[in-house]
Amino acid sequence: MEIQVVSKDRDLSHLCAGILEEISQDQPWSLSTVSVEALCDSADLYIWDFQPNVPLPEHLGWTYSNLIVLAHRRDMADVPKLFGFEPNIVLKPVTRATLSALVGFAVSNQAAASLRNDRDQIFQSLIEANLKLQEYDQNRTNFLVRVVHDFRAPLTALSGYCGLLLGDPLGSLNENQREVIRRMQSSSKRLSRMASSMLQLSMERHTKRCPDLQRADLQKNLADTLHEMAPLARERRITITSELESCDGLYFDPAQIDQVLLNILDNACKFTPRGGSIDIHGYPFFWERRRGNNAFNSLPRERRISDTGEPNSYRLDLRDSGSPIAPEHLESIFEEYTSYAGGRDRSGGGLGLAICRMIIDQHSGRVWAENTDKGPMFSFVLPLRRLGSPQLAQLLSA
Repeated sequence: MEIQVVSKDRDLSHLCAGILEEISQDQPWSLSTVSVEALCDSADLYIWDFQPNVPLPEHLGWTYSNLIVLAHRRDMADVPKLFGFEPNIVLKPVTRATLSALVGFAVSNQAAASLRNDRDQIFQSLIEANLKLQEYDQNRTNFLVRVVHDFRAPLTALSGYCGLLLGDPLGSLNENQREVIRRMQSSSKRLSRMASSMLQLSMERHTKRCPDLQRADLQKNLADTLHEMAPLARERRITITSELESCDGLYFDPAQIDQVLLNILDNACKFTPRGGSIDIHGYPFFWERRRGNNAFNSLPRERRISDTGEPNSYRLDLRDSGSPIAPEHLESIFEEYTSYAGGRDRSGGGLGLAICRMIIDQHSGRVWAENTDKGPMFSFVLPLRRLGSPQLAQLLSA
């Protein structure tokens, strides 16, 4: 199956490729990013990043079964005028779930062409309902951004007052009082992080943020995270061990990776039983990107040595001694604002883990979860970038 993305946005192509890896593992496909002038009529699916006043090529025929248009709400009236019919529309800013649903349907249509007419009629009705839901979702997001922004100010002030009391300028405290205030400060910081995560997830749709890539020490980031999580670990009597191998060529945004480590470790501490353990291991790794998510579960560490002799990424595994994650939820726990209910819901309402995936995606990496014989394990990989490479120079200048 040939897919053409008509856009100048590299992030959109990266998103489409990630979606296709997940939904079309058994069907061969190719993805190319082209300009309007370079379009050809051989593609099975076109994903069109709509820009006003850009004319269509005359030699192409469109149907709503092979065309997905990404457009802002303000441009919705112009889309059918340009194409001559009502195509499948995804509202900008694009959400992964919505685009994945439409691309998945298009892929399945190609595999079952004989059912296309009946299914297209049904799907057209669903598209109209979906468009309305996207509008409602954008209104909800705008409201949420305003509310969360108002939450952050009093939470920051509360944390500051706790720090002021602990510093003794207002009078000395006994140890019991200090412990109570430390817990108050820890709780306020946790609420502040949740509010920041909600705001960042909401704003990410509207503003694209490029990570501030720099050569950094992941060991230092982990040490800072362990220091911040120490009170919660002590309270639950959780033993945390860590071993990170050194590696050259690791460039990342320290502030963002701090947030990833903090969210994953916080999730592990919440679901590790009292007296349990958390083990963290980081090492250079050979990442076979073309094999998708499932490649991680079966790929032995020695593969990078036997096949290439040189790793192309750095992998960090965090394994806890908590209960296994239901297999059907291993991917959904990273979805935004979703949960699978119950007292052992690892998603945390879709906040911490969703922000992890967003940040790792911005770093061109991958984050995932799996069950092991020693407990659930959360892992992420970050690509290694060699000094002097054109890709690194381009990212550092972005």
